[in-house]
Amino acid sequence: MRLAPSGCHMHGSRPTLQNLDPDVLRGLSPSVLQGVGRTSGCRGRRVARQGTVPGAARGSRHILDLVGKVRTRQSVPGQRPGEPHQWLALVHIEIESPDKATPLRPRMFDAYVQLRRKHGLPVLPIGVYLGLDGIGIDVYEEHFWELRPVRFEYLYVGLPALDAIEFVQGDNWLGVALAALMKIPKDRVAWLGAEALRRIQAAPLSDQQRFLLGECVQAYLPLDETQQREFERLVASEPYRGVQAMNTTWYEKGIEQGITKGIEQGMEKGQREALRKVLEARFSPLSAGTLKKLAQLPMDRLLALLEKALTADSLRDLGLEA
Repeated sequence: MRLAPSGCHMHGSRPTLQNLDPDVLRGLSPSVLQGVGRTSGCRGRRVARQGTVPGAARGSRHILDLVGKVRTRQSVPGQRPGEPHQWLALVHIEIESPDKATPLRPRMFDAYVQLRRKHGLPVLPIGVYLGLDGIGIDVYEEHFWELRPVRFEYLYVGLPALDAIEFVQGDNWLGVALAALMKIPKDRVAWLGAEALRRIQAAPLSDQQRFLLGECVQAYLPLDETQQREFERLVASEPYRGVQAMNTTWYEKGIEQGITKGIEQGMEKGQREALRKVLEARFSPLSAGTLKKLAQLPMDRLLALLEKALTADSLRDLGLEA
């Protein structure tokens, strides 16, 4: 039995990095990141807010796992005529599961083009594979018969090639969690899972970050029945006794926050739709400008405007005239 349901927080089937610092990935491949300094700003971001990254379906949107702005230790030459040398760059990191390895390649290319166009900075793209072995360079190509108009290269780190014991004992907290996907001696799988959770419990992170990392350990740790029994024995003993209570608390807190957020979003959507219907009934047709203002109204104004809309003489009285 797992300590808690193993539904690791993911986009699709990959762990989310939106609340983690990209510097935690430095230890996964120090050789490829030795030329960049620490991040000066980072966040997981929805690409559509900057301009849609093309997907397989028209109008689809892809979420980038993480984009961090970093200072470089040596200048990066301008990539185009007249473009100056840069001491700032973007590091774009995508983490993907084995069954999504092929789709990741065109997405890496699409994201690179979008980030370059939007920010005008050099971009270092890195793919983190959960099933592909090794550390190296992966390639995406497009062909028009014998012509090859696109050849795009990006760095990749294949977690199964890395030493799980080394990472679970290190101070790279993402590395501690992802050790569950690395190379683990068969006789140490149960210990590694318990040790990873113990270290995450004591890590200087927020509750949300510890919850996400703990969930990923449990989602990916490869336990057979015998190893599962050993894992349960370990977490019930010292020094792992606090792991079970800790994980249950994080899980329940996450569920509670999710339910609360869902209720609030449902209420907001219902109030906004009700207001739109009243406005259409009284002042139809509504202009595009009015609909835009309606969509931008904060939740705390919706109910008051809904009551006022029943007796208002015009959209101007409601502050919604385009």
